[in-house]
Amino acid sequence: MVLSSVLGFPRIGGNREVKKAVEAYWAGKISADELAKAAAAVRKASWESLKAQHVDFIPSGEFTLYDHVLDHSAAFNVIPPRYPTQQLSALDTYFAMGRGRQADGVDVPASEMKKWFDSNYHFVVPEFSQATEPKLLRNKALEEYKEAKAVGITTRPVILGPLSFILLGKKAREASADFQPIDILPKLLPVYKQLLSELREAGVEWVQVDEPILVLESAGDYAQQFTSTYKELAKVAPKIVLTTYFGRLESNVNFIAGLPIAALHIDLDREPAQLGPVLDAIKDTSITLSLGVVSGRNIWKNDFAASIDLGKKAIASIGPNRVIIATSSSLLHTPVTLASEKKLSARHKDFFSFALEKAHEVAIISAILSGSTDAFHTYALEANRESIARRREFESTSDDAVRKRVQAITDEHFKRKSDFIVRRAAQEGHLNLPRFPTTTIGSFPQTKEIRQARAKFTKGELTQAEYEEFIAKEIEHVVRFQERIGLDLLVHGESERNDMVQYFGEQLNGFAFTEHAWVQSYGSRYVRPPIIVSDVSRPGPITVRWSKYAQSLTQKQMKGMLTGPVTILNWSFPRIDVSREIQSKQLALALRDEVLDLEAAGIHAIQVDEPAIREGLPLRRVDWDAYLTWAVDSFRLATSGVQNTTQTHSHFCYSDFNDIFPSIKRLDADVISIEASKSDMKLLTSFKAFGYENEIGPGVYDIHSPRVPSTQEIKERITAMLGPIRKDLLFVNPDCGLKTRAWKETEASLSNLVEAARWARETYK
Repeated sequence: MVLSSVLGFPRIGGNREVKKAVEAYWAGKISADELAKAAAAVRKASWESLKAQHVDFIPSGEFTLYDHVLDHSAAFNVIPPRYPTQQLSALDTYFAMGRGRQADGVDVPASEMKKWFDSNYHFVVPEFSQATEPKLLRNKALEEYKEAKAVGITTRPVILGPLSFILLGKKAREASADFQPIDILPKLLPVYKQLLSELREAGVEWVQVDEPILVLESAGDYAQQFTSTYKELAKVAPKIVLTTYFGRLESNVNFIAGLPIAALHIDLDREPAQLGPVLDAIKDTSITLSLGVVSGRNIWKNDFAASIDLGKKAIASIGPNRVIIATSSSLLHTPVTLASEKKLSARHKDFFSFALEKAHEVAIISAILSGSTDAFHTYALEANRESIARRREFESTSDDAVRKRVQAITDEHFKRKSDFIVRRAAQEGHLNLPRFPTTTIGSFPQTKEIRQARAKFTKGELTQAEYEEFIAKEIEHVVRFQERIGLDLLVHGESERNDMVQYFGEQLNGFAFTEHAWVQSYGSRYVRPPIIVSDVSRPGPITVRWSKYAQSLTQKQMKGMLTGPVTILNWSFPRIDVSREIQSKQLALALRDEVLDLEAAGIHAIQVDEPAIREGLPLRRVDWDAYLTWAVDSFRLATSGVQNTTQTHSHFCYSDFNDIFPSIKRLDADVISIEASKSDMKLLTSFKAFGYENEIGPGVYDIHSPRVPSTQEIKERITAMLGPIRKDLLFVNPDCGLKTRAWKETEASLSNLVEAARWARETYK
């Protein structure tokens, strides 16, 4: 019999209950016990909804209040020494690691965040040193298994595997020079053994151990550690399903096949071609194969026929009792349920499938592969076949004008009129910015009043004129504030924008939108990704009106703000019927028109943000060149039509540029800004090593934390930056946009930033 499995479920709640509860706790409005009750209610609802879909393996233990990797750090005592000294509760220490804390005499920054492989989910990076002493402070997997059992649901606990936990971590700043994170494995292994043995003693039959690092080439360097580790774990653990996702195993499957595991999960949504080699590798073992055929990363309805074909291939090789049908990854990357969407067209609803619907798909496919002749399953298969046929018919239509414009792109579309040295001279005379110019990344606080006004406008409770008058006042407030504290290159604050991707998608042809399809980005930060459904084009100007208005309020230079093509693509749910390259270039052409309209309107500094360009990098190096070529070309296509006097900016966050630095240089942006404060500014050495000579603004403070940096801190960061970066190339700015921050902390932080920049001008003349 073929069983069904879901690797993980959204942990936000159907109505964002977790976000509301966590933020209420941070605000002091509810207690820790009340927060725990709210979390328990969401977990219970998730388990019950999956059971109702007849899923065989229901996950537990993967729920989190902030981040599942942070959960492991906290549970295993992998807590940097700067936190325990603050004398906080375990819960408040946990949140301080995730977002920092500055209250009641405590002043501690947050830990570093990075993107979870090639997704838009951020995880909190574990820190290891020779002083790290792992121990099991909490067996969260066991607690939640028992919690589910108490309501009559048997679950499969989920944990992050020891090798991935270590290899996704970093060397702590206090570590000795010769220490490497992998050195902690002998200390960590007994903790995992304790956790797993407690699960088995409690009657757990299966445990899901996620080792996503296995899809990377570098995992092969640790084959010996994988082998020795899992030999030890298998002695005490329940049956282990070793879980991989987001990529292909390639040669790593050779040592994986020799591990003492009960099952192996592979991602066939991303990499269907790996099924044959994996079957060959495990055929003569007893390993069960979990087939990730239902996507955990997109919202398109599964094609049952294609998934059934893959299932039949596996069954023919190893038999039905060694096959599990599963989601390709955790469903945390998808919205909770399509049932919440009341305004989507019937056609779009027919095309889409969210987390709960994907659980239903998994159960249906496994039942059909098990030979079910139940009328319900027969009907579901036929209904799916008809739905997919309707989608294929829709996908076959196209906007010929958009397609022809992409085909007409030439090399000249990717080139600025002059080299950077010529452009820089023209911009210096035109923009008249001082040494160490100060600016922000774009957005200013999205206050409760802004959100309420937008909601009223959406509901028809404010007229267009009333809403626009409100937005105009908000923009003027932001401009006057920047003038008052002395920022040099201003922004209009983006008060009219709901989200940096959604706002643009709503004004472009080719997108569909949801009301409640929230997806976690990090902590309590959720987004509603747009859905690209057809060819993309710009029917008219998007940002010109408000940027032009903001410029009319000040004699200082105003920076226009756009989201770049690769980021719009990566932070939307893209089409799967045409390549990402085609979609990106369609977006780039639409943005090129917007850039030229901004310039014509008198905006001579234009920022086209690409925070997702590194995120979208394929996980295997062999696939990098093709992606980087079209990704960089897309940015250049969007920005290269302007005059030399117009300064182009771009922003990147939480990106390790070392491996792709030639591509960062090839972007040829006049100014780039990057996250630097939480990563110990380690990225900056790359800019020196690779001879980067365009202007750069490394972030001088972390905007993802409510903590206000002192002027002295920012002075010290500027001084440190002047080691690898020439003083005539350095911009001074925060790490990222200020949308999620409150005005009080924003005013204090930016005032300190401006004061530090003035000091730098006097000190480093």
